[in-house]
Amino acid sequence: MKIQTVAVLALALAGSGCVTAEQQRAADEGRCGGYGFRPGTDAYSRCLLDVDLDRSAARRYQFDTAFGPRWYGGYGYGRW
Repeated sequence: MKIQTVAVLALALAGSGCVTAEQQRAADEGRCGGYGFRPGTDAYSRCLLDVDLDRSAARRYQFDTAFGPRWYGGYGYGRW
C-alpha cells in the first residue's frame, strides 16, 4: 500500500510541473505586456524572443549543473 501511495504522489508531483505551450505563451505575453510593450510591435516580438531565449539558457544551465558540461569525443579525441 505504501508503494502505491508514493507512486501516486510522485506522479501527481511530476504532472503538476507541466505547463502547456499555450499557458507558457500566455505567461510570456503577460510578462511583456507588464513591461509596457504593445502586442503587434517589433519591441513586443523582441521581448517574447528574449523571454524564450532566457528560458532556454536557464534550461541549459540547469542541465549542465546537474550532469556536467557536454564532452565530445572519446578516447584520443583531439590527440595527435
